[in-house]
Amino acid sequence: MKKYIGEIGLIITAIIWGSGFVGSAVALDHYTPYQILVGRFLIGVILLSLVFYPKFKTIKKGALIKGVILGSILYIAFVLQTVGLQFTTPSKNAFLTAVNVVIVPFIGFFIHKRNLDIFELTGAVLAVIGIAFLSLQLTGELNIGDVLTLLCAFAFAFHIFYTARFVKDEDAVVLTLVQMGTAAVIGLSVVMMKGETNFSFESSAILPLVYLGVFSTTIAYLLQTVSQKFITETKAAIILSTEALWGTLFSVILLSELLTVRMSVGAVFILVAIIIAEIKPQLMPFRRRLE
Repeated sequence: MKKYIGEIGLIITAIIWGSGFVGSAVALDHYTPYQILVGRFLIGVILLSLVFYPKFKTIKKGALIKGVILGSILYIAFVLQTVGLQFTTPSKNAFLTAVNVVIVPFIGFFIHKRNLDIFELTGAVLAVIGIAFLSLQLTGELNIGDVLTLLCAFAFAFHIFYTARFVKDEDAVVLTLVQMGTAAVIGLSVVMMKGETNFSFESSAILPLVYLGVFSTTIAYLLQTVSQKFITETKAAIILSTEALWGTLFSVILLSELLTVRMSVGAVFILVAIIIAEIKPQLMPFRRRLE
């Protein structure tokens, strides 16, 4: 039962992140990328502090260190993605970021000597293929933006992997609270150093930023952290990769983008990837009988 709670939580997270593409596109008309980052993380830490303020008394050294690690990785990932987007196309940025789904199982294999799960690895590869169909416009060129975005994929992969690892022993709310606070402090420092302190408070600017802060940051990352307590990191990465699918769907519905056959094929690959990762428990007894 807990496994299904984790899966549903991550699906909701992916849906929220997918809708966030539209919010980010609107917010970028009013703010710099670094202002958006600090805005969403500040909103996140303020909301979490208001709702879960009793948790401050329970924060111990171990949870504090782990939360700071997760928050630092998270901010680095977003910065690499944002800066990379300035030098590459949005489609390549989205695709290369999503490569994290394949990186996650190899982090466990190379760093923590875990065996590679053939079902989850197959699902991860199919998910990347699906995302390629959904978002990638082939150009054949490799530039600094692509390299930075690939580094961003590694950062997001480490964030997913260590979220699953840390939340096994720590309170999910405390971890989320500390990592949001860490990302907000780093973001605020960057904005101050860059001199980007003039914020627009017009409703057309504030509303999408508030949406990103409340839903794409506070609710989504709290759901991700709680859900990863009940699910493997590779399956979590596969489910979270559906962000690209939901992002495409919301773009078609809200931004009137054209749904092509190529996008439909990509959606099928992603759904098959999830099915393969999901039916693994049912296939394992069958595989043992064959051995």
